[in-house]
Amino acid sequence: MFQTVLLQTQTTGAQGSSMMSLVFMVGIFVVFYFFMIRPQQRRQKEQVKYREAVKKGDRVVTIGGLHGKIVELNNDTMTLEVDKGVKLTFEKSAISVEGTKRYSADNQKSTTKIAETVDLNEVK
Repeated sequence: MFQTVLLQTQTTGAQGSSMMSLVFMVGIFVVFYFFMIRPQQRRQKEQVKYREAVKKGDRVVTIGGLHGKIVELNNDTMTLEVDKGVKLTFEKSAISVEGTKRYSADNQKSTTKIAETVDLNEVK
């Protein structure tokens, strides 16, 4: 009789252990989804939206680090003017959204600093 009770306890413990493992695995997946997969999907949607919204005259940075002004747009390609008379054609997917935002923010800061440093009334 004691052996029967002992065997039942062991099988119940094994079932509880496997149930705990299952709960642990589901928990890991949920954490992985909310911290890795979901933010990546959001970032990809933002990149696609930004690349579709670019227009002629915008200044962008490519994923290779090349800075330029868009002079022509086609369905999947864009032509950048990187210097006077130097035009290069790239895929739209080559636009670095983070690099372009950083470049724009840096230009706004430097323009503000220049305006603060040079008083336009003194120049006249």
